[in-house]
Amino acid sequence: MGQPSYKRHILATMIAAGISCGAQAQLTQNLTLHPKALALGNAVTADPPGIMAIHYNPAGLTKLDGRQLEVNVLSIYMDIDADFIADEEYEIFGIKGLETDPLTGKQRDPVANTHSHTNNVALYLPGYGVLPLPPGPAVAPSAGISIKPPGSKLTYANAFYMPMAAGYARDDSDPGRYQPQNNAIQRTTYLSPTIGYEINDEWSVGAGIHLSHFGLAAEQYMRAPNMLLGVAEVLQDAFNCESGDEPLQPWLALCGGNIGPFDDIGAMSLNVQETVSPTYALGVMWEPTDWFRWGASYTSEADMNLKGKFEIQYTDDWAGFWQGLNGSVLGAITSAILSLPSGAPREAGNVSMNLVYPQHFQTGISVDVHPMLTLNTDIGWTDFAQWDALEFTFDRDLEFLNAARILSPDNATPNSLKLPMGFKSVWNWAFGAEFHVSSRLDLRAGVEIRDSVIPDDQRSIMAPFGGANLYSVGMGYRWDKNTEIDMNLSYLQSIETIPADSSCNVNCDNITNIIYNPYAGLEIKTSTRVVMAGLSFRTKF
Repeated sequence: MGQPSYKRHILATMIAAGISCGAQAQLTQNLTLHPKALALGNAVTADPPGIMAIHYNPAGLTKLDGRQLEVNVLSIYMDIDADFIADEEYEIFGIKGLETDPLTGKQRDPVANTHSHTNNVALYLPGYGVLPLPPGPAVAPSAGISIKPPGSKLTYANAFYMPMAAGYARDDSDPGRYQPQNNAIQRTTYLSPTIGYEINDEWSVGAGIHLSHFGLAAEQYMRAPNMLLGVAEVLQDAFNCESGDEPLQPWLALCGGNIGPFDDIGAMSLNVQETVSPTYALGVMWEPTDWFRWGASYTSEADMNLKGKFEIQYTDDWAGFWQGLNGSVLGAITSAILSLPSGAPREAGNVSMNLVYPQHFQTGISVDVHPMLTLNTDIGWTDFAQWDALEFTFDRDLEFLNAARILSPDNATPNSLKLPMGFKSVWNWAFGAEFHVSSRLDLRAGVEIRDSVIPDDQRSIMAPFGGANLYSVGMGYRWDKNTEIDMNLSYLQSIETIPADSSCNVNCDNITNIIYNPYAGLEIKTSTRVVMAGLSFRTKF
């Protein structure tokens, strides 16, 4: 009964690779927008920055006079590491010759080493998928305009920006290539008509409609370290398959291809997108005195039906093994009963995925505690609990879903699959300080405390982070009466340890595990570092 789990493993690889991108949403939220916001730790709901108030709090647009143009450029450097560790007593299967995963470098021909590293950023290119960039920093631009007629209480604005963007690419030989090699998630807001209205000297409100493109793509190699494949490899050795003989033919054939728990199964790719994903944003600001400000903003969720394609290209050994097994008497009978793999060299088709872009609420205050010092505090909530489970629908009946529904009839049908994720909604704190050196120069510093949305038993190296803190410094400079320049330098780091057999998205080693675990039984340590430098230019025209 365990064999069908391998098709489930393969499908879960494809889906979990996509979900890894989604998990990165929490890490990358509000990291590619505005240098002033980053410099203040994103504690800007009561002090929104320029035209990007469209995103942070549309009520803040009322602070902009006349016609203004803003251009922002953020340079982002990301460094991701993972180590795979097997202690001295590690024997995953208890089978001689298969005691240790060669990925750890302790047995057979190891992958280069046990350390995975990448600093290659990847983007999502609509119509193409994952686009790996050269090593080093990537650039995230944004721009917008605002118009407030003289004497009017209304401000009109529109902007292009990326509220969420993340992705990375690994080398073909990198030991982290199984989770995944390349992936990208990206939400690009290309149209955001927004208005801010000044009710009176104390109250302002704002509202906007945001039209966005959402894309998600992943590519990776696959393997399935499990005792059943360990037994299959031992039997192949016992049958002396290298000689080319099949001692039990025509009753049983096990030598059609060399397979084992640490051998590659194949490679997969997933690419889904939605071109028009609308949300709306609301904001309010209250300024009862000249030294105290309060703000709150809300961005709605978006129900998305992502559509695209998937492909699984199997290795010759994997396809050959199942073709040979199904060609024998006992193999054909067993396959008919258990819906075992047929040995198809390739499976591909169309897929759709239901996903909710989560709603977000944030509120905060800004207080002038001294004529030269302003302190900001924010608290924000994002509804990632919407990602409790993800549903995929395929355009045809697929053999691996026939296998999956044997083990999980509540989650699989011949053309659909539901994967539990168990993400949680979290509250994040943000703090910022602004020192007014002169009428033209402000110095800034901030910190944002980001809790992980991923439960401990769902962690993986696909989203190599847990909780993370964002530390920033920056400055604002008034070039002249019509022009302002903002800059920031920010650093974010997350370090995680995933004990062996603690997360069934990466390293469980039980024979019944039906979620993909390419590093079964290994302890994994991950480190993610992100450095951002930004420049903003805003002027009247």
